[in-house]
Amino acid sequence: MVARQSIPFSAFTLGFLRLIRVQNLLIVVLTQFLARLFLIGPKSEIIQSLTDPKLWILAVSTSCIAAAGYIINDYFDIKIDLINKPQRVVIGRYLKRRVAMGVHQILNVIGCLLGLYLSRWVFVVDVLSVSLLWFYSAQFKRQPLIGNVVISLLTAFSLIVMAVFYRQNTAIILIYALFSFGISLIREIIKDMQDIRGDARFGCRTLPIVWGLRRTKYLLYVLIGAFLISLFLIANSLQNVRLAFIFGLLLFPIAWLIYRLIIADTRRDFGYLSNLCKLIMLMGIVSMIWA
Repeated sequence: MVARQSIPFSAFTLGFLRLIRVQNLLIVVLTQFLARLFLIGPKSEIIQSLTDPKLWILAVSTSCIAAAGYIINDYFDIKIDLINKPQRVVIGRYLKRRVAMGVHQILNVIGCLLGLYLSRWVFVVDVLSVSLLWFYSAQFKRQPLIGNVVISLLTAFSLIVMAVFYRQNTAIILIYALFSFGISLIREIIKDMQDIRGDARFGCRTLPIVWGLRRTKYLLYVLIGAFLISLFLIANSLQNVRLAFIFGLLLFPIAWLIYRLIIADTRRDFGYLSNLCKLIMLMGIVSMIWA
């Protein structure tokens, strides 16, 4: 375990914000607000949508559960993270383990209670998310593929919960949920390729460890192809030309992703690909404005 240091409050605050991945939480909130404004609508009532208290409650609920998920993930991964990304370790250095667990539980309770206030079905999605996050952090993430699928599904839940609560224009919301799932699945497998050294040392059985980097790349090519085909088929079934055009534009960064994946060989290469996936995700989210 990392020796906990005596640090100023400002350093503790920055460490905690890094622990809960505040930049990722902001992306989650942005995703839900854009979905509310441009997918659910009506677009003529932007001010009313932005001031809708239920939207804010839903965003806070989702953010609390996501933040708790990041905490419990780091709680179980301290030893692995000391090898893969030692500079990002927070628990045990800036925050005691028992305090981290307490904050994790409090955030989960707040998130689920807010979900229950909104709707029993939102509450069901929240409880399912909390359960999957726990099992993912404790067990699934160390298994080949299942952990990648679970965390990608949880990423899609930030949009699925919007469809569950508002129940308007659910088809296009679920298309974007599928987009989030697909690009997250690709990114999670790439992150496993990046972290192969630390994962192997502690007995994890991720795809790159079980299959090797080359075979894992082949799987990624298949997944990317299936991901693109499914998006265009669904957009075509909805006869949404604008959505098909948006996905067509995304082909350019995805083609670059494939090229860089082919030549990727080092931890730095896979780190670049992980960030590129995050950028493609952000581009897809912002495209809601025109969809």
